[in-house]
Amino acid sequence: MHDAMENDEVTAEHSPATVEESPSATLGDVLVAMEELWPRSLAEDWDRVGLVAGRTERQIKRIVFAVDPTLEVVRDAVAREADLLITHHPLLLRGVNSVAASDAKGEVVHELIEGRCALATVHTNGDSAVGGVSDVLADIFGLTDTEPLSAAPEGLPEEGIGRVGNLPQAVSLGDFASTVFSAMPAVAGGVRVAGDREAVVRRIAICGGAGDSLFDAVRSSGADVYVTADLRHHPASEARETARGGRPYLIDVSHFASEWLWLPAAAEALQNVLTDQDFEVEILVSSINSDPWDFLLTP
Repeated sequence: MHDAMENDEVTAEHSPATVEESPSATLGDVLVAMEELWPRSLAEDWDRVGLVAGRTERQIKRIVFAVDPTLEVVRDAVAREADLLITHHPLLLRGVNSVAASDAKGEVVHELIEGRCALATVHTNGDSAVGGVSDVLADIFGLTDTEPLSAAPEGLPEEGIGRVGNLPQAVSLGDFASTVFSAMPAVAGGVRVAGDREAVVRRIAICGGAGDSLFDAVRSSGADVYVTADLRHHPASEARETARGGRPYLIDVSHFASEWLWLPAAAEALQNVLTDQDFEVEILVSSINSDPWDFLLTP
């Protein structure tokens, strides 16, 4: 018995170790995972989502998430040796006749291809899906009993653009605006508020990105406050006139900032789906501020 154990030990010591390597994910595998999380059917009709550049058979070892496919973001992803860049905003939302490198978008396309980095977009399908941009904002602000502001025509009841829900307890508009400000990444524009600073609010409507097309839905939801981005003068003015200075009050934030908050959650969700399939993929979030404004002058 003793001799047998010694032989076993010798055999084990000199036997080559068996290492099970995880299968490599292809771009096609990642696109399937993205479809599971953010179905293309949830995208608005005018939107352009999905694969922009890349070969589906290419192996993917590193992914970077970002809001905008700007040249700086793309060059950073290539420098990080990313195989795939996933952005919230589309590169080619409107038709183009050329992608020559002399053009800004063409230069981005060339940087991607020459850097062997694919590009895919998750835009309004990422807004609408469960765990999307507005869901993340709702979680950050502590909202409960949330529902879409505008339900998805072909989605689940909890899918759609924007969210409306309730704070655990009523607070002043000024205090809630401070909470919003504290949650946002630092950008030049800050946060703008329309309404009585001391007004008591509890029911909150939100839409990450530009949401001034949803005012009818916001009013119908009974929201005390509407948080969104890119509020233009006329829609905002008309909304305040219609409310006669009352509810819903408005909080205008940076488009970039409101959507950047979704990136860590999106990266984690995709990581979980790929890990469940035993794929080893490193997923990073870009720290580049692609907000277009550089500084702000105030009175």
